[in-house]
Amino acid sequence: MPAPARLALIHTGGTIASRPSPDGRGLTPQSPPELPGLGDVTVTEHQPFNLPSPHVTPAHMLTLARLIGSLAGEADGLVVTHGTDTLEETAFFLHLTLPPELPVVLTGSMRHAEEASWDGPGNLLDAAHVALCPETAGRGPLVVFGGDIFDARTVTKVHTSAVDAFGGYPGPIGRIDRVALGGREEARVRYFARPELRPRYRPAALEARVEILYAYAGWQGEGFSEAAERADGLVIAALGTGNLPPELLPLIAGTGKPVVLATRTHAGPILPVYGYPGGGATLVEAGAIPASFLNAHKARLLLLTLLSLGAERDEVRRVFSEGVF
Repeated sequence: MPAPARLALIHTGGTIASRPSPDGRGLTPQSPPELPGLGDVTVTEHQPFNLPSPHVTPAHMLTLARLIGSLAGEADGLVVTHGTDTLEETAFFLHLTLPPELPVVLTGSMRHAEEASWDGPGNLLDAAHVALCPETAGRGPLVVFGGDIFDARTVTKVHTSAVDAFGGYPGPIGRIDRVALGGREEARVRYFARPELRPRYRPAALEARVEILYAYAGWQGEGFSEAAERADGLVIAALGTGNLPPELLPLIAGTGKPVVLATRTHAGPILPVYGYPGGGATLVEAGAIPASFLNAHKARLLLLTLLSLGAERDEVRRVFSEGVF
């Protein structure tokens, strides 16, 4: 008989591990969720930290990546439970730093364990099935939520409280459906996209500092100079396809540090086509670097990784311009 499949469960906290605190001050991560029955599967559990996701930093993400790498030869699939507020950032950092052949799936919940609508067990079971599916290998880390399978590069949290809180253009790359047949539940995993080749980065540490600035109507660059002084690189969540008020043009031209343009819009690429002062074309001429299709917080993680590896501005520009992440 074939050996049982091996699943590694890695718990990091979040709502899926939360319950009301005894002092009545709200929810806090307490105990990791239990995995519903998977059949003939050997499960090992690990907990590198137990945090609400707003407390998760890039250093925690690097710790998590190293733990996953150390478990690669001991598991056929790996599932990470995580709080939803920064889940997409952790997923993208793992996407940048882990070998794509590792079947890693992140999930969480929008409801806690004492609510009747707790979505944790279903999401966890779905994630386990996806992690152990042979077609998952080669896709890099994925996010599973509400039965949908998302690419780490494009997934984003689109609602603060709904159970189906995750989406992102152009949508899921797959779907898992669990159906009961003859008293036995069967999981069906379907992918709508093929795996893609991508680079892998291996930072020993994340010592660079990258800050995000958010554009708005009438912004005259308040905070830009101070952020440029503190940071090794900046990301601006710009307007539309990568445009800014004209006052930002000389500020970007005057800094020698990488300034990456993302968009504050929900989805879509940076397209530097406008030639008025502050238009995307003029910003690129001044030295700004388009973020391709990455949102601001994922662009920050990529820039942070590149700078921590010692990349100069021209190398940063090349990576973002090629758009292969």
